[in-house]
Amino acid sequence: MVTDRLTDGVRIAQLLASEVTGNESRLRGLRVADADPDVEATTDGALAYRIVREADETDGDTANADALCEAVAEMFVQPDRARIEAFAAPEAVAAGASEADLRVRPKASRPPRTLVFIEDGAQVKRALTVLEAVRANPNAE
Repeated sequence: MVTDRLTDGVRIAQLLASEVTGNESRLRGLRVADADPDVEATTDGALAYRIVREADETDGDTANADALCEAVAEMFVQPDRARIEAFAAPEAVAAGASEADLRVRPKASRPPRTLVFIEDGAQVKRALTVLEAVRANPNAE
């Protein structure tokens, strides 16, 4: 039985970023943007990166590729966990997080957000369900 658990929020966020960038089949069209490689976890949560949905066509123009992306979520790091703040498809995100047995709660804001907490490195794979929900609901707000 494993007794060590990965509960470092920065490391958890790095693992999720790795999954997003390397998981072309399930998460095609999503990518990490605006990553802060020197982010330090705070009690309230520090922004580590954004997750964006790529436009269907960039016409090969990589200079304008970022302008054609839509932010769908942000990743925040705390000392003992990470959290996804999804603002695209909040209901689908909540359902996906519940199915994956992750702690989830709504955030009253405009636009509404759904917070998903990743409290252990082992939960990173389950958190992919949340991002799949964002990917599968391109026009949901």
